[in-house]
Formats: sequence, C-alpha cells, structure tokens
Amino acid sequence: MPNIKIFSGSSHPDLSQKIADRLGLELGKVVTKKFSNQETCVEIGESVRGEDVYIVQSGCGEINDNLMELLIMINACKIASASRVSAVIPCFPYARQDKKDKSRAPISAKLVANMLSVSGADHIITMDLHASQIQGFFDIPVDNLYAEPAVLKWIKENILEWKNCIIVSPDAGGAKRVTSIADRLNVDFALIHKERKKANEVDRMVLVGDVRDRVAILVDDMADTCGTICHAADKLISAGATKVYAILTHGIFSGPAISRINNACFEAVVVTNTIPQEEKMKHCPKIQVIDISMILAEAIRRTHNGESVSYLFSHVPL
Repeated sequence: MPNIKIFSGSSHPDLSQKIADRLGLELGKVVTKKFSNQETCVEIGESVRGEDVYIVQSGCGEINDNLMELLIMINACKIASASRVSAVIPCFPYARQDKKDKSRAPISAKLVANMLSVSGADHIITMDLHASQIQGFFDIPVDNLYAEPAVLKWIKENILEWKNCIIVSPDAGGAKRVTSIADRLNVDFALIHKERKKANEVDRMVLVGDVRDRVAILVDDMADTCGTICHAADKLISAGATKVYAILTHGIFSGPAISRINNACFEAVVVTNTIPQEEKMKHCPKIQVIDISMILAEAIRRTHNGESVSYLFSHVPL
C-alpha cells in the first residue's frame, strides 16, 4: 500500500497496533507528551507530505485530553501537507449529548463535530454512534461502522442455545438495533421501557415481551455505569429468563460499573475493544471481548483504495 500512514493517539495504542498489523503496515512515528503546565504537545516524527493519513484515537480514558490530542494531531498532519487526513474514532466522545433534552442543554456532539472539521479532518470513521443522526452534524463524509456482524458471529459461536434466545433492548432507543439482530438470527425480541428522573439513574422499568424459559441477550450500544443493564438483567430473571447475557459495543464501565456487573446475574458481559478492557477484565471475570480491529482495518483499506465500505455493514472481514 503506497502513500498511507497510520498514526496512533495515546488513548488505545493496542487497537492501533492491531489495525496496523492487519494492514501489514508499521505505525507512524509520533511522540505525544505533556508540558509541565499540562498542555498537550504532539511531534509527528516522519514526513506526511502528500500522504493519506489515518489517525486512530478512541473517546475513552481522559476523554478531553484525548480529544484535544486528536485535534492537534489532525492539525499537525494537515499543515504538514498531508493530502487527506482521516480520523478513526472507534468510540465517539460526547455522543450522548446529541440533542437539547432540556432547556439550556448543550449539544456537545455537534460541537465536537465542528472542532474535528475545523482542525482539518477530511473524513471520519467511527463505530456504532449513539444516534446515527450525529453523521449529519458533519459536512465531511462519516463512515459509521457496525459491530453487529461481529456480534452475530459471537452469538452463534458462543451461545449453544442461540436458536431459542430472545434479544432484548434495555431501552426504547435501542429498538432498531435489537430488531435488526433478531431478524438476522430469526428469533424474537423484547423491549424494556425505562423512565429516568436524572442522568445515570433509572427510576422504573417495564418489560414488553415474553422471555420465560429462554436465554435473554441484552444488546445496547454502550454501558457506562451499568445501572440500566443490571436493572434490566434482574427484571429478565424475575420474568423467567433462564440465562442473561449482555452484549455492548462500547464498554465504558465508569464508577460503580464493575462491582455492579460482579453482583448481577449475567452469564457474560461481552464488549468490543473500541475501548481498552484489559484492566477491567482483571477485576471482572464476566467481561469478554470481541476484537473489531479487522473491521476498522478493512474500512481504512477500502477507503484508501476508493472501494465501497457498505460490505462491512453485513459481513465480518475474514
């Protein structure tokens, strides 16, 4: 592959390395450090003139530092005459602040989109956006990849009785994602309707659908403090489900999440590696990881070669 460079931000070097290995490339030389006053400093260690540059940085850990680092890296490559700069953001930061749900609330996802555009990004590759309308916050092309094909593969390989399972969405917003997976597996789906009084705290839940004597698989795009999915798991067990699995694209797992999962009745909590999970897996044996680096790598390869990316919406690259 001529004229392509892949750089890694400091948020998820492991994923960047896997992507580079899959493409048969070396990661580009870049030094990211902080000055003593905590300003971010980025030095790109090789020429990017006329190159097709991809910068991999996920929205996790120190989110604001990592976002700033990404913006600086994009800008550094842009003003060093890169022909095109694409930001590969597996987990998009601030994706949940995507609408004015109350008076005077910010729409921070739109702000992040503007910042990325202004810094000089020509193209965004991301995964399972919290709301797909976020693509419309950008005037540059956005490829929103789906973890769904990898999730289907995991279900078929790891849940023996998957033909008698039921796919459950822990909130009404995820209904579309869940119906799509249920259709592809040819099984039923159920919904849980939840009412929130304030963010990160669920008030009450109502289960719509019959889960008795079935394996229930909770599917959502992200889990942060895990209040919702742990409530949902209790609800499913009390409604007669035999086993409960949770499959989530972005396992943020902040605050009390790990202890909640350990105390909940899950067989397994399956997440993708859009966010590093090694530390969390040490504290929680229930967490299992699906590797999605090959989906991102294939999207980069196809974009670079000017091929269609839509094949990845329904297939896992081999």
